[in-house]
Amino acid sequence: MNILTIGDIVGRPGRQVINMHLRDLRRQHKIELVIGNAENAAGGFGLTLNTANELMGDGVDILTSGNHIFAQKEIIPYLDSEMPILRPLNYPKGVPGRGYLVSGKTLIVNLMGRVFMNNLDCPFRTMDRLLDELENKPKIIVVDFHAEATSEKVAMGRYLDGRVSAVLGTHTHVGTIDTQILPGGTAYVTDIGMTGPTDSVIGDDVDSVIQRFLTQMPHHLSVGKGEPVLNAVLVEVDETSGKAISIKRIQKEME
Repeated sequence: MNILTIGDIVGRPGRQVINMHLRDLRRQHKIELVIGNAENAAGGFGLTLNTANELMGDGVDILTSGNHIFAQKEIIPYLDSEMPILRPLNYPKGVPGRGYLVSGKTLIVNLMGRVFMNNLDCPFRTMDRLLDELENKPKIIVVDFHAEATSEKVAMGRYLDGRVSAVLGTHTHVGTIDTQILPGGTAYVTDIGMTGPTDSVIGDDVDSVIQRFLTQMPHHLSVGKGEPVLNAVLVEVDETSGKAISIKRIQKEME
């Protein structure tokens, strides 16, 4: 089974480059499932109903998220609907939405790190509970780990090695070069990267970000400019064992 996971989608530029390339990528690589991190898809901050529908209309099957999932209030009622949108599983009980779902032959899980992030429940123990308690789990399990610290992401990959098919990092918007199959058969990358404007500071307008650093004062951030790029990883998984066979980077620019 071929699974494509798209790195943090930022604003209209990110949505445009997905619209341009995703259908062809699905055909070319015989992709059966597309997961996209969409917590920055609406104007660079949060997710709206319209942007969610746009991404799904362009071929994204599951929308994962992270610390900005509640930024646009209008999406909150839809987190408990049938729409395939995930928020991190390790939010406390009673928070709207869900942190995992089963799509066909695959269990998709969204977790969030705690180092330099929100003080949520432990993502390691949260994942343990899910794997222990969930009945009739599919063999194929993909984890979007939305975290800041490289060490926490690497540790999660090693912790889940052999128990899930893939641990794929999001959040920093800067892709890493460590795509690999871990010893237990889990595909891993510390960060997939960003799907958004290249002339930016991790997706945001360059001048606005620099002013924030220079003055340490609040400053409105808008989506950056320039040609967008699509960053993703393609994971091939053995459907019988749930072990990853290969993982490779895919990068596409606007044409």
